[in-house]
Amino acid sequence: MARLRYLAPRLREAAKLAGPQGRQRSGVGGRGAGEAAGEAERAKIRDRIAELKDEIIAFDLERQTQRARRQHSESLARVALIGYTNAGKSTLMRALTGSEVLVANKLFATLDTTVRTLLPEGVPRVLVSDTVGFIKNLPHDLVASFKSTLEEAAEASLLLHVIDASDPGFERQLEVTDSVLKEIGADEVPRLRVFNKIDRVGDAKTQRARAKALRAQYPKCIVMSAINTDDVDKLRKTIRTFFGKRLVKAELFLPWSAQQLRGELFAVCQVIEERADADGAHFSVRSERKDLEVLREHIAQATQPR
Repeated sequence: MARLRYLAPRLREAAKLAGPQGRQRSGVGGRGAGEAAGEAERAKIRDRIAELKDEIIAFDLERQTQRARRQHSESLARVALIGYTNAGKSTLMRALTGSEVLVANKLFATLDTTVRTLLPEGVPRVLVSDTVGFIKNLPHDLVASFKSTLEEAAEASLLLHVIDASDPGFERQLEVTDSVLKEIGADEVPRLRVFNKIDRVGDAKTQRARAKALRAQYPKCIVMSAINTDDVDKLRKTIRTFFGKRLVKAELFLPWSAQQLRGELFAVCQVIEERADADGAHFSVRSERKDLEVLREHIAQATQPR
Protein backbone atom coordinates (compact mmCIF):
# COMPACT_ATOMS: atom_id res chain seq x y z
CA MET A 1 0.00 0.00 0.00
CA ALA A 2 2.89 2.35 0.76
CA ARG A 3 4.23 1.84 -2.76
CA LEU A 4 0.82 2.54 -4.30
CA ARG A 5 0.34 5.71 -2.23
CA TYR A 6 3.79 6.75 -3.35
CA LEU A 7 3.02 6.15 -7.04
CA ALA A 8 -0.49 7.62 -7.26
CA PRO A 9 0.41 11.35 -7.28
CA ARG A 10 3.23 10.67 -9.72
CA LEU A 11 0.77 9.08 -12.15
CA ARG A 12 -1.37 12.21 -11.93
CA GLU A 13 1.65 14.38 -12.67
CA ALA A 14 2.61 12.18 -15.61
CA ALA A 15 -0.93 12.47 -16.98
CA LYS A 16 -0.75 16.27 -16.78
CA LEU A 17 2.51 16.32 -18.68
CA ALA A 18 1.14 14.02 -21.37
CA GLY A 19 -2.31 15.67 -21.45
CA PRO A 20 -1.96 18.15 -24.34
CA GLN A 21 -0.49 15.61 -26.74
CA GLY A 22 -3.18 13.08 -25.80
CA ARG A 23 -5.98 15.61 -26.36
CA GLN A 24 -4.58 16.56 -29.76
CA ARG A 25 -4.79 12.95 -30.89
CA SER A 26 -8.42 12.60 -29.77
CA GLY A 27 -9.81 15.94 -30.97
CA VAL A 28 -10.91 19.15 -29.25
CA GLY A 29 -12.65 18.49 -25.92
CA GLY A 30 -11.89 14.77 -26.08
CA ARG A 31 -9.83 12.72 -23.65
CA GLY A 32 -6.52 11.54 -24.97
CA ALA A 33 -5.51 7.90 -24.90
CA GLY A 34 -2.77 8.67 -22.41
CA GLU A 35 -5.14 10.57 -20.12
CA ALA A 36 -7.74 7.78 -20.22
CA ALA A 37 -5.10 5.15 -19.56
CA GLY A 38 -3.80 7.18 -16.64
CA GLU A 39 -7.27 7.47 -15.12
CA ALA A 40 -7.81 3.72 -15.50
CA GLU A 41 -4.50 3.04 -13.81
CA ARG A 42 -5.35 5.39 -10.93
CA ALA A 43 -8.72 3.64 -10.50
CA LYS A 44 -6.92 0.31 -10.23
CA ILE A 45 -4.60 1.80 -7.62
CA ARG A 46 -7.54 3.15 -5.57
CA ASP A 47 -9.24 -0.26 -5.64
CA ARG A 48 -6.03 -2.03 -4.68
CA ILE A 49 -5.40 0.41 -1.80
CA ALA A 50 -8.89 -0.28 -0.44
CA GLU A 51 -8.20 -4.02 -0.56
CA LEU A 52 -4.84 -3.60 1.14
CA LYS A 53 -6.35 -1.52 3.95
CA ASP A 54 -8.59 -4.49 4.81
CA GLU A 55 -5.61 -6.83 4.53
CA ILE A 56 -3.56 -4.64 6.90
CA ILE A 57 -6.30 -4.84 9.54
CA ALA A 58 -6.44 -8.63 9.22
CA PHE A 59 -2.66 -8.85 9.15
CA ASP A 60 -2.33 -6.77 12.32
CA LEU A 61 -4.75 -9.09 14.13
CA GLU A 62 -2.79 -12.13 12.97
CA ARG A 63 0.50 -10.49 13.99
CA GLN A 64 -0.86 -9.78 17.47
CA THR A 65 -1.94 -13.41 17.76
CA GLN A 66 1.46 -14.66 16.62
CA ARG A 67 3.27 -12.31 19.00
CA ALA A 68 1.13 -13.42 21.94
CA ARG A 69 1.72 -17.06 21.03
CA ARG A 70 5.47 -16.50 20.74
CA GLN A 71 5.68 -14.68 24.06
CA HIS A 72 3.62 -17.37 25.77
CA SER A 73 5.53 -20.35 24.38
CA GLU A 74 9.08 -19.00 24.43
CA SER A 75 11.15 -16.94 26.82
CA LEU A 76 13.09 -14.83 24.36
CA ALA A 77 14.95 -11.60 24.91
CA ARG A 78 14.03 -9.32 22.01
CA VAL A 79 16.14 -6.78 20.15
CA ALA A 80 14.77 -4.52 17.40
CA LEU A 81 16.96 -2.79 14.84
CA ILE A 82 15.61 0.68 14.14
CA GLY A 83 16.86 3.70 12.29
CA TYR A 84 16.75 5.76 9.16
CA THR A 85 16.46 4.35 5.65
CA ASN A 86 19.85 3.12 4.32
CA ALA A 87 21.57 3.18 7.73
CA GLY A 88 22.68 -0.43 7.18
CA LYS A 89 20.19 -2.25 9.42
CA SER A 90 19.73 -5.23 7.10
CA THR A 91 23.48 -5.67 6.70
CA LEU A 92 23.90 -5.58 10.48
CA MET A 93 20.99 -8.01 10.89
CA ARG A 94 22.70 -10.47 8.58
CA ALA A 95 26.01 -10.08 10.45
CA LEU A 96 24.39 -10.71 13.86
CA THR A 97 22.15 -13.61 12.88
CA GLY A 98 23.76 -15.20 9.84
CA SER A 99 20.46 -14.91 7.98
CA GLU A 100 20.10 -13.97 4.33
CA VAL A 101 17.93 -10.88 4.61
CA LEU A 102 17.30 -8.42 1.80
CA VAL A 103 19.99 -5.76 1.56
CA ALA A 104 18.95 -2.96 -0.78
CA ASN A 105 19.32 0.80 -1.16
CA LYS A 106 15.58 1.33 -1.71
CA LEU A 107 12.88 3.32 0.04
CA PHE A 108 10.56 0.36 0.71
CA ALA A 109 13.14 -2.44 0.85
CA THR A 110 12.18 -3.71 4.33
CA LEU A 111 8.44 -3.39 4.84
CA ASP A 112 7.95 -6.82 6.41
CA THR A 113 9.52 -7.30 9.84
CA THR A 114 12.26 -9.94 9.66
CA VAL A 115 12.88 -11.92 12.87
CA ARG A 116 15.91 -14.15 13.51
CA THR A 117 17.87 -15.55 16.47
CA LEU A 118 21.17 -13.97 17.52
CA LEU A 119 24.05 -16.32 16.72
CA PRO A 120 25.77 -18.08 18.28
CA GLU A 121 22.85 -18.95 20.53
CA GLY A 122 23.24 -18.54 24.27
CA VAL A 123 21.26 -18.01 27.46
CA PRO A 124 18.97 -16.27 27.18
CA ARG A 125 18.15 -16.76 23.52
CA VAL A 126 17.94 -13.38 21.82
CA LEU A 127 15.44 -12.64 19.06
CA VAL A 128 16.53 -9.92 16.62
CA SER A 129 14.07 -8.11 14.36
CA ASP A 130 14.72 -5.73 11.48
CA THR A 131 12.17 -2.99 10.81
CA VAL A 132 11.34 -0.57 8.03
CA GLY A 133 13.59 2.48 7.86
CA PHE A 134 12.19 5.72 9.23
CA ILE A 135 11.41 8.52 6.79
CA LYS A 136 10.99 12.21 7.62
CA ASN A 137 7.73 13.96 6.72
CA LEU A 138 5.93 10.66 6.19
CA PRO A 139 2.46 11.40 4.73
CA HIS A 140 -0.40 10.69 7.12
CA ASP A 141 -2.00 8.11 4.82
CA LEU A 142 1.24 6.08 4.84
CA VAL A 143 1.55 5.91 8.62
CA ALA A 144 -0.69 2.83 8.98
CA SER A 145 1.35 0.95 6.37
CA PHE A 146 4.57 1.56 8.26
CA LYS A 147 3.25 1.44 11.80
CA SER A 148 2.33 -2.25 11.62
CA THR A 149 5.96 -3.07 10.73
CA LEU A 150 7.29 -0.90 13.56
CA GLU A 151 5.25 -2.44 16.38
CA GLU A 152 8.06 -4.94 16.96
CA ALA A 153 10.12 -2.02 18.28
CA ALA A 154 7.56 -1.21 20.98
CA GLU A 155 7.55 -4.88 22.04
CA ALA A 156 11.35 -5.17 22.21
CA SER A 157 13.49 -5.34 25.34
CA LEU A 158 16.32 -3.42 23.66
CA LEU A 159 16.45 -1.12 20.64
CA LEU A 160 19.57 -0.92 18.48
CA HIS A 161 19.30 2.53 16.90
CA VAL A 162 21.41 2.17 13.77
CA ILE A 163 22.77 5.47 12.39
CA ASP A 164 24.84 6.14 9.27
CA ALA A 165 28.04 7.66 10.68
CA SER A 166 29.04 8.86 7.20
CA ASP A 167 25.86 10.90 6.67
CA PRO A 168 26.39 14.60 7.52
CA GLY A 169 22.66 14.97 8.20
CA PHE A 170 22.41 12.23 10.81
CA GLU A 171 21.42 14.62 13.63
CA ARG A 172 18.18 15.49 11.85
CA GLN A 173 17.60 11.77 11.35
CA LEU A 174 17.96 11.23 15.10
CA GLU A 175 15.15 13.73 15.65
CA VAL A 176 12.90 11.89 13.17
CA THR A 177 13.60 8.54 14.80
CA ASP A 178 12.92 9.90 18.29
CA SER A 179 9.62 11.34 17.07
CA VAL A 180 8.49 8.07 15.48
CA LEU A 181 9.44 6.05 18.56
CA LYS A 182 7.37 8.35 20.73
CA GLU A 183 4.43 8.01 18.34
CA ILE A 184 4.43 4.20 18.53
CA GLY A 185 5.01 4.13 22.30
CA ALA A 186 8.60 2.85 22.15
CA ASP A 187 10.40 5.91 23.51
CA GLU A 188 10.81 4.31 26.97
CA VAL A 189 12.41 1.11 25.65
CA PRO A 190 16.16 0.93 26.48
CA ARG A 191 18.13 2.07 23.46
CA LEU A 192 21.72 1.70 22.25
CA ARG A 193 22.97 4.08 19.56
CA VAL A 194 24.99 2.22 16.93
CA PHE A 195 26.90 4.45 14.52
CA ASN A 196 27.39 2.20 11.50
CA LYS A 197 29.41 2.65 8.27
CA ILE A 198 32.39 4.24 10.02
CA ASP A 199 34.48 2.66 7.24
CA ARG A 200 32.94 5.15 4.79
CA VAL A 201 34.08 8.39 6.42
CA GLY A 202 37.62 8.35 4.99
CA ASP A 203 41.04 6.88 5.79
CA ALA A 204 41.97 5.23 9.09
CA LYS A 205 43.03 8.52 10.69
CA THR A 206 39.75 10.20 9.72
CA GLN A 207 37.79 7.23 11.02
CA ARG A 208 39.52 7.39 14.42
CA ALA A 209 38.87 11.12 14.72
CA ARG A 210 35.23 10.69 13.75
CA ALA A 211 34.74 7.82 16.20
CA LYS A 212 36.30 9.85 19.02
CA ALA A 213 34.00 12.81 18.29
CA LEU A 214 30.90 10.61 18.21
CA ARG A 215 31.75 8.91 21.51
CA ALA A 216 32.31 12.31 23.11
CA GLN A 217 28.96 13.60 21.86
CA TYR A 218 27.03 10.38 22.54
CA PRO A 219 28.51 8.56 25.56
CA LYS A 220 28.00 4.77 25.59
CA CYS A 221 27.34 4.71 21.84
CA ILE A 222 28.96 2.07 19.62
CA VAL A 223 30.92 3.15 16.54
CA MET A 224 31.42 0.33 14.06
CA SER A 225 31.15 -1.14 10.61
CA ALA A 226 28.72 -4.00 10.01
CA ILE A 227 31.20 -5.57 7.59
CA ASN A 228 33.95 -5.71 10.25
CA THR A 229 33.71 -9.01 12.14
CA ASP A 230 35.55 -7.65 15.21
CA ASP A 231 33.08 -4.77 15.46
CA VAL A 232 30.13 -7.14 15.12
CA ASP A 233 31.55 -9.41 17.83
CA LYS A 234 31.86 -6.43 20.20
CA LEU A 235 28.25 -5.46 19.55
CA ARG A 236 27.13 -9.04 20.09
CA LYS A 237 28.98 -9.09 23.44
CA THR A 238 27.29 -5.81 24.44
CA ILE A 239 23.88 -7.33 23.68
CA ARG A 240 24.71 -10.44 25.71
CA THR A 241 25.87 -8.30 28.64
CA PHE A 242 22.63 -6.30 28.58
CA PHE A 243 20.46 -9.39 28.80
CA GLY A 244 22.85 -11.13 31.19
CA LYS A 245 21.82 -8.62 33.85
CA ARG A 246 18.34 -10.17 33.86
CA LEU A 247 19.65 -13.59 34.88
CA VAL A 248 19.38 -14.79 38.46
CA LYS A 249 21.47 -17.40 40.25
CA ALA A 250 19.87 -20.60 41.47
CA GLU A 251 20.63 -24.10 42.71
CA LEU A 252 18.86 -27.01 41.02
CA PHE A 253 18.79 -30.70 41.82
CA LEU A 254 18.04 -33.22 39.08
CA PRO A 255 17.48 -36.77 40.37
CA TRP A 256 18.76 -39.61 38.25
CA SER A 257 15.15 -40.51 37.55
CA ALA A 258 14.61 -37.11 35.85
CA GLN A 259 17.70 -36.95 33.65
CA GLN A 260 15.47 -36.56 30.59
CA LEU A 261 15.24 -32.89 31.64
CA ARG A 262 18.98 -32.24 31.21
CA GLY A 263 18.40 -30.95 27.69
CA GLU A 264 15.83 -28.43 28.88
CA LEU A 265 18.06 -27.36 31.77
CA PHE A 266 21.04 -26.66 29.51
CA ALA A 267 18.79 -24.90 26.98
CA VAL A 268 17.48 -22.29 29.43
CA CYS A 269 20.33 -22.07 31.96
CA GLN A 270 23.97 -21.05 32.05
CA VAL A 271 25.48 -23.93 34.00
CA ILE A 272 28.17 -22.58 36.33
CA GLU A 273 28.90 -25.85 38.14
CA GLU A 274 27.64 -29.44 38.11
CA ARG A 275 28.17 -31.90 40.96
CA ALA A 276 26.98 -35.50 41.08
CA ASP A 277 26.24 -37.81 44.02
CA ALA A 278 24.37 -41.06 44.56
CA ASP A 279 20.95 -39.40 44.25
CA GLY A 280 21.44 -37.23 41.18
CA ALA A 281 23.12 -34.09 39.83
CA HIS A 282 23.35 -30.70 41.57
CA PHE A 283 23.62 -27.59 39.40
CA SER A 284 24.63 -24.00 40.09
CA VAL A 285 23.02 -22.00 37.29
CA ARG A 286 22.06 -18.57 36.00
CA SER A 287 18.80 -18.17 34.15
CA GLU A 288 15.78 -15.95 33.68
CA ARG A 289 13.37 -16.15 36.59
CA LYS A 290 10.38 -17.36 34.58
CA ASP A 291 12.47 -20.08 32.92
CA LEU A 292 13.55 -21.30 36.34
CA GLU A 293 9.95 -21.43 37.51
CA VAL A 294 8.92 -23.54 34.52
CA LEU A 295 11.94 -25.83 34.87
CA ARG A 296 11.29 -26.39 38.58
CA GLU A 297 7.68 -27.30 37.78
CA HIS A 298 8.86 -29.85 35.23
CA ILE A 299 11.35 -31.33 37.70
CA ALA A 300 8.64 -31.58 40.36
CA GLN A 301 6.27 -33.30 37.94
CA ALA A 302 8.97 -35.73 36.80
CA THR A 303 9.81 -36.76 40.38
CA GLN A 304 6.26 -37.21 41.68
CA PRO A 305 5.44 -40.75 42.83
CA ARG A 306 3.33 -42.61 40.28
